[in-house]
Amino acid sequence: MSQVNAVSLTEKEYLLPGNRLCPGCALSLAYRHILKALDGRAIITVPASCLTVLHGMYPVTSVTVPCVNTPFASVAASAAGLVAGLKAVGRTDLTVVAVAGDGGTHDIGIQALSGAAERHDDFIYICYDNEGYMNTGNQRSGSSPLGAISGTTPILGKRQHQKDIVAIMEAHAVPYVATANASYPLDLYQKVRKAMSMVGLRFIHVYSPCPPGWGFPFSATIRIGELAVQTGWNVLYEVENGVFQLTAGSESVARKGNPTHVREFLTAQGRFSNVTEETVQELQDWVTAKWQRYLERARSS
Repeated sequence: MSQVNAVSLTEKEYLLPGNRLCPGCALSLAYRHILKALDGRAIITVPASCLTVLHGMYPVTSVTVPCVNTPFASVAASAAGLVAGLKAVGRTDLTVVAVAGDGGTHDIGIQALSGAAERHDDFIYICYDNEGYMNTGNQRSGSSPLGAISGTTPILGKRQHQKDIVAIMEAHAVPYVATANASYPLDLYQKVRKAMSMVGLRFIHVYSPCPPGWGFPFSATIRIGELAVQTGWNVLYEVENGVFQLTAGSESVARKGNPTHVREFLTAQGRFSNVTEETVQELQDWVTAKWQRYLERARSS
């Protein structure tokens, strides 16, 4: 597959100017490149989430591809039904894509997602992860990190580490799992294109910084996403039919061998303003251990 760059990326837009998301929202950037990669030949299905807000209220929307809104728990079941419907009418020119946040994936929607993966249903599932229920008041989710202040953990912050949803999906033996980050949109574009060329349930996790929920300026979205990768907090990789490889910024960090200390990532966000030195060290140890596991997988692949 040829590599795309800023010059060769299609100029055609499927996400038009003007939507109801917050300024600086990483989801807008990620979704714009997801739709470009799909080249308009897709049916999207979404549960209640920030993406529902982006799509807008009928009959007004800034998105040019068809979208099916579903209840919170059933986006993967919705996608499976769309695949069956297209097969019944003989349509083979459209890709079904479920797009959900971390609340709809790590927590409420995991049952339907696990069932679809076990059945090898043929669609792409994309989780954009802003580490909380952001469009309903920033409640903590299974993806909220240790120490993060949220609407339901307002004083001490969350007391547990994040759920590793990508590892859970890889354990289902699906043909393709990948991680991406809105600050590296071309890497995301390439992974969606690769997923389109495969059959079965394909899972892509997209790290999506949230200015109001995480407490950083609207103008710092890209930098926060880059810091997540440079510290090893968010690792970019793909597993294609069992073969693991680091990609984009994480491949660069591995080559240089100099991850940034996690403190630089934490102090740039208000949600970590109450963490103690002990928690900073615990988070650094957690990131270091995770990064070492990925390095070992990359070396052995």
